[in-house]
Amino acid sequence: MNQGKYVFAQLTEFLPRRAFDRIVKEHGGNKYVRSFTCWNQMLCMVFGQLTSRDSMRDLMLSLEAHRPKYYHLGFGTTVTRRNLGKANEKRSYKIFEEFAYVLIGEARKSCYRGDFEIDIEGNVYALDSTTIDLCLSVFWWAEFRKAKGGIKLHVLYDVMTSVPSFVHISNASLHDVNVLDIVPYETGSFYVMDKAYIDFARLYAIHLQKAFFVTRAKDNLRFKRMYSRAVDKAKGVKYDQLGGLEGHYSKKGYPEKLRRIKYYDGETGKEFVFLTNNTNLDATEIALLYKKRWEVELFFKWMKQHLRIKSFWGTSMNAVKIQIYCAIIAYCLVAIVGNKLKSQRRIYEILQILSISLLDKTPVREILTHYDYKDVKELKNKQLKINGF
Repeated sequence: MNQGKYVFAQLTEFLPRRAFDRIVKEHGGNKYVRSFTCWNQMLCMVFGQLTSRDSMRDLMLSLEAHRPKYYHLGFGTTVTRRNLGKANEKRSYKIFEEFAYVLIGEARKSCYRGDFEIDIEGNVYALDSTTIDLCLSVFWWAEFRKAKGGIKLHVLYDVMTSVPSFVHISNASLHDVNVLDIVPYETGSFYVMDKAYIDFARLYAIHLQKAFFVTRAKDNLRFKRMYSRAVDKAKGVKYDQLGGLEGHYSKKGYPEKLRRIKYYDGETGKEFVFLTNNTNLDATEIALLYKKRWEVELFFKWMKQHLRIKSFWGTSMNAVKIQIYCAIIAYCLVAIVGNKLKSQRRIYEILQILSISLLDKTPVREILTHYDYKDVKELKNKQLKINGF
């Protein structure tokens, strides 16, 4: 089936084209378009993400070097800097946002891990955000401080699948706690977050939806202990208490009981105080759940290092959002390909291997399973020279 096809063309076969066409039709994305369609636009953006292009000029130079291959790669026949730049500026980012969520759903189904350390029925999500600095003179709409611009990427990260389940892009001045109002909550699932998300009225809203939260307590927390549970101090648990909040507004925001746990981490030598509305899990399991929050930090680091979400190929808000959602699409595509082909490699390794092989005609399954890439960086530089990048 893949004989004679470029690796990039083989990858795009994993994208649900019908779902994309349905979304484009709903938003009228191809209205008045003659040749350079939304599908062509998305493939160009994903190609730029997978090959780590730093700018629009860099992307177009790499594409123009392979103009005879446009049709076979799915780019269409009229890929120009003007066409791509105009499409990113004019076509709604909602098309790519909705398609990103379609891929997120597929990736979470194919990447689910059943060997989680804690026996729980629901999912485990880590919530956090990262700020992306922008030049205010260029990105005038992203006003953050007096002489600085920026946007904030809020992510609800599914720990059990290593795939983001919810993504929101906002101005950098938006406080993290406001995102709790738009996060979709699932009954029985756990939401792990740091102390920046403490707003007791919002946490109580999570509790009312029969979901669980795990967060760190602030130093000025006023908490009235009602009774304590027996703890095993050899495991690092200092105390495990049930009680209520003191203070008029705190108690009004969260009128029911809360659980407070103090835990000593032997690895770091630090003490942590956790707050949660779950009363069934062991105190050490609550501490382990909070430790999983670090995975969303690693996800942000991975995205900034290996995909292009720090340097942008357009200056409008619409273009920036399209690029970020195409980065999410590229991430999910790599995860889906790796799992459907039963590759034992990490997502980073799969991305590195694919980035130096997109214009090969080898079956992608063979690339991910048979080839032994011991020095990926050296091979990448060599292959990019061969391909003319």
